[in-house]
Amino acid sequence: MERLPRVHADCRNFAPVDVAKGVCHRTKDLTCADGEGCEHFAQTARCKFCRSFAPSVDAFLGTCTAVPSRPMAYPDLNAVTCRHYVARD
Repeated sequence: MERLPRVHADCRNFAPVDVAKGVCHRTKDLTCADGEGCEHFAQTARCKFCRSFAPSVDAFLGTCTAVPSRPMAYPDLNAVTCRHYVARD
């Protein structure tokens, strides 16, 4: 699978304000959600970063292969509390 770009919205230091922008917890600056991550980027757990996530043809959907019923999953779904989450290398 191709390597996903590092954007602010996928960083643990990013706090969203709205759909397009947020605040960086480290610098306290307002930043664009889809802007390139900085040198302090700390990837948050999301389905798209999990080994068990299988993307579908639709870029906004996929399935979780860790669960026998293979439920639908969204790539940007927060997986911080998922017991099946295993980060992709």
